[in-house]
Amino acid sequence: MSAGSGLTDPGLTRPANEDTFIVEPPLYAVADGMGGHRAGEIASRVAVNELLASAPRAADPKALARAVRAANRAVIESAQRSRSRAGMGTTLTAAIVDGTHVAVAHVGDSRAYLLHGGKLTRITEDHSMVADLVRQGTITEEDARFHPQRSVITRALGSDPEMAADTYELDAEPGDRLLLATDGLTGMLPDDYIADLLVDGRSPTESAARLIEAANRAGGYDNITVVVVDLDDVSAAAAAPQRGTNEARRRVAGRLLWVVAAVAFIAIALGGAYSYASARAYLIDEGGRVAVYRGIPGSFAGVSLHWRAQSTGVVTDELPVPLQARLRSGIVFDGLPAALQRASELQGETGPSTPASSTPVTTSTP
Repeated sequence: MSAGSGLTDPGLTRPANEDTFIVEPPLYAVADGMGGHRAGEIASRVAVNELLASAPRAADPKALARAVRAANRAVIESAQRSRSRAGMGTTLTAAIVDGTHVAVAHVGDSRAYLLHGGKLTRITEDHSMVADLVRQGTITEEDARFHPQRSVITRALGSDPEMAADTYELDAEPGDRLLLATDGLTGMLPDDYIADLLVDGRSPTESAARLIEAANRAGGYDNITVVVVDLDDVSAAAAAPQRGTNEARRRVAGRLLWVVAAVAFIAIALGGAYSYASARAYLIDEGGRVAVYRGIPGSFAGVSLHWRAQSTGVVTDELPVPLQARLRSGIVFDGLPAALQRASELQGETGPSTPASSTPVTTSTP
């Protein structure tokens, strides 16, 4: 399956890191939180946690967008629970990678890129004021990186219950790279320089570290988060071993071993419980009369461990109230003779009466 790595850094000027990322194949994501009193950190964390819980396992852009909407609701609900979180929000750019097939869902100005043949192509479009100005032709991409309003986001999680994510779907090639990044990287480095740092053949972890280092050298004015994923042509389904192969047989054998161990453990536990119950007996209120049982009240692992030994003629209502209460749950004795002895004593204390079924009942061991 595709190999990926993520790193985050607070940068050189921010007191805290409000970015969060996910590397949980096939799911990858970055989020850039916003809001005072560390609310941005909470917003990004809430969003990615809900995304992780709701995201599909297949590269389905519509299903991924639904997971992003669920993350949006989670951020809104979290903000409503605390006054200090009012107005908090976060960007979110997420990808599901299945071999070389990629689905992306995107909100805000964090970005997704594809590196193919040494050329870096931006997949997503920023939801920001300066991005709108660039699309209108009012300013250039270079102007946008230094514009005083570059941090004004026009769409984010946490602001609108009806928020919709932009979705993208693409088929890449083996050897391509996927990059997800917050604006702490893209606001510091131009795209062509990012491409140079990605194309050198280093591992995803090494490339992520070089990107963060370069963004800090350029000023590090914001939190910096990057996720780098190397794409291959092995899908999640294909990664599973084929039937008949040694790997498949090893996995089946491993599962069977666990099943056998679990069955043995249950058998031992039940055997111990049966031995314990066989050495016990108890009296209990049964239909208004005292009954004698061998075993213990209740059950173990869904198995009843008691057997009716005798029904007595002792009327429960004629006994002291505290004793009645104990009989409702059962009074346990060390062995059947002790229980029968106590039943005989109770018979003498209450006087003769006509039992509901005074004939001893013999039961077999299950």
